Amino acid sequence: MNREEIKQFLPHREPMLLVDEMVVNEDGTVVGKYHVRGDEFFLQGHYPGNPVVPGVILCEIMGQSSSLLVKDYLKGKTPYFTGIDKTRFKHPVYPGDTIEVHAQITNHRAMLFFIDAKAVVNGKVCVEATLSFAILDNK
Repeated sequence: MNREEIKQFLPHREPMLLVDEMVVNEDGTVVGKYHVRGDEFFLQGHYPGNPVVPGVILCEIMGQSSSLLVKDYLKGKTPYFTGIDKTRFKHPVYPGDTIEVHAQITNHRAMLFFIDAKAVVNGKVCVEATLSFAILDNK
């Protein structure tokens, strides 16, 4: 999927749409990519002369990529984070990097989903976490 196809499932729009490409595999895993251009709003002032993608943005990138695992449930609904657990930041992410998210559902109850996700740049794990989110009806 490209950005326009992803917009059919995710409610996020620029500047908060943080997935450029997506592949949902037949085995129930997903691989999402985001190319850090360097002009993103979250790099302004984080940090002057040494821009680094904030950890919370890396978690959002993983969350958006992961929500496509349940894309069939998203019509008329919105995914909301309910937890970000066991998070470990291992390597910084800079402008020019391509973040590749690998994620899979580990459990779900009704419309509550648990996901193991990791973000990788050039073969190095930058962050990994257990994410959970609920899918709620749009108002």
